[in-house]
Amino acid sequence: MIALDRIPQTMLFSGPEGVGKATLARRFAAALLGHRELIEQDDLSLPGNVAAIAARERWAPDKRNDDPLLFATYSDFVTFPPEGPLRQISIQQMRLLKERAPYKPLRGRWRVFLVDHLDRANEQAANSLLKTLEEPPEHLILILTAGNVFDLLPTIRSRAVPFYFSPLSPEELRNFAAARGLDSPEKRVALAGGSPGVAATLDLAAWEKRRRAMLALLQVASGQAAWSTWVPYSEALGRAKAEKLEFYLKVLYGLLRDLLILKVSQAEIQNRDLSVELAEISRRVDAGWIQHATRKTDELAGLLRRNIQKVIALDAWIAELELARGG
Repeated sequence: MIALDRIPQTMLFSGPEGVGKATLARRFAAALLGHRELIEQDDLSLPGNVAAIAARERWAPDKRNDDPLLFATYSDFVTFPPEGPLRQISIQQMRLLKERAPYKPLRGRWRVFLVDHLDRANEQAANSLLKTLEEPPEHLILILTAGNVFDLLPTIRSRAVPFYFSPLSPEELRNFAAARGLDSPEKRVALAGGSPGVAATLDLAAWEKRRRAMLALLQVASGQAAWSTWVPYSEALGRAKAEKLEFYLKVLYGLLRDLLILKVSQAEIQNRDLSVELAEISRRVDAGWIQHATRKTDELAGLLRRNIQKVIALDAWIAELELARGG
């Protein structure tokens, strides 16, 4: 597109977490604008940027609203990331984008704005962005990223050229892990779901702790274990104020996927080291129960941006699934 000078003004990069959407956005901007060393400093996975975003979670909402978050180490490349305790794209950020959109580039022909995780924007923020998408200045290129394009407004999808990023194959991910010298490579490959970003950044100790909790959740809900098995995990979750429910739901989705595979196919499961435990749960439930469990998990995921009480939410999840099983 750069070589042919046929660059869409709005592009939508979609696909699973960690497959390279924001990375390609930065590489594209560097190819177009130069100054790659500056643009790469806005990688949100860099420790300094992670710490900056985490620190803002403790700010009062009014303070965040008065100073919307963006990264712009190089002036003509601007990144708007999700922020705050709920990690959302705010309407204040999109208003700031709208204000800055008319500014001409300081050098060259283009400015590039990256809105990362646009699927975390609420309706007000999305509608504010839509006004810029309808009539973008001729010098502005907008790159939007999302895990699932169908979480975006249809009017936004219709104004962007879509690009889908598929997960890597296990062999490609093994090559990536070897090239990076990652520890526990086979475990990372199994748990990453084809995502090199997840493979590289996965905190295995934290993942194991969350997985043990979600396995206990499923064992109790399926009738394999008594409620008392879940209580220590529930109490630990209540004490861990910084632990986000979102992290646990990601693990739970992976376990539910494995249960479905064990129930209806011969494919390889993700959590291979838990094959015995998951097989026992699978024997106790049917495919309809797994489908119901997935729907209930979807409901919790949909409420994440409302700051729900994670302990009560997971306790209710178990109770609902016990009823569905007839327990």
